[in-house]
Amino acid sequence: MTIQKQKQWFQSAMQVKGSVIPAVLGRSLVYGCLGLLVSYIHYRQGIPLHVPTLAALIPNVVLGLLLVFRTNTAYERFWEGRKLWGTLVNTVRNLARRIWFVVETDKPEKVQQKIATLRMLVAFCVAMKLHLRSEPINDELALLLNRDRYQELQHIHNPPLKVAFWIANYLQEQRDRGHIDPYQLDSLHHLLDTMVDTLGGCERILKTPMPLAYAVHLKQLLLLYCFSLPFQMVANLGWWTGLVTTLISFTLLGIEEIGVEIENPFGHDPNDLPLDAICATMLRNIENLIALSPDLSIAEAMHGDKQELSQPQY
Repeated sequence: MTIQKQKQWFQSAMQVKGSVIPAVLGRSLVYGCLGLLVSYIHYRQGIPLHVPTLAALIPNVVLGLLLVFRTNTAYERFWEGRKLWGTLVNTVRNLARRIWFVVETDKPEKVQQKIATLRMLVAFCVAMKLHLRSEPINDELALLLNRDRYQELQHIHNPPLKVAFWIANYLQEQRDRGHIDPYQLDSLHHLLDTMVDTLGGCERILKTPMPLAYAVHLKQLLLLYCFSLPFQMVANLGWWTGLVTTLISFTLLGIEEIGVEIENPFGHDPNDLPLDAICATMLRNIENLIALSPDLSIAEAMHGDKQELSQPQY
């Protein structure tokens, strides 16, 4: 088992997909070539380029703190997005369960209407995913909505809000027909409000990028620091200056790139949230719920309670 874990560790360390290697390797090699050029001029041309005072240009501690702050800020956005989608999953499950078991249905067409509403809960999540990715309405929603609503949704600026309106309209219809009482309606609306709140939280993350001045200043500091590295090390490292410069640049640029990768967690990158899988999971949960018969489940529960009451208590 230990050998297997070690093998997995090395495989993960050598993995390119999902890493920042493609994004930073080119820039790291540029700085490495600069290091080779500095070594060539210093040793072959006899022009002294060793400038140790450049080490004080940008203190290592300052640059490290800036990189840590950049990465931590990006991860907070990533984790906040994950928590919001986790809240959405739980809320959809609770709302679907309550609609399925609370709303009274005495006709087959009403049952179909309720099923369509449950699928609209998944449609809200899919529309929210597409909205956060700035993508148009696609066939994913065509499978969850009827044709008229699907066509109408294509012309809406904020599709998930429209889907939430349809769900709220269904709940109000059930109240008007006496299928749910005011307390149940208020409880169901509270869950629907939570779904809309998660949409607003994700939009806040999406539309509040890292301050431009901070991002630009950090890139400028990295540029100056990596550019000055060969001049600091050429006298001590000789022809190894290019390789060491490449490794140090790769480390620093990689940390900065990780922050860039995860600050918007709603895209298609390997490091983004698995929104497609989350929506697929919610659809399976809803379909499994629809496969249950609410009337039968309630009858079985009542029958079980009667049997429990009829048994002697110890």
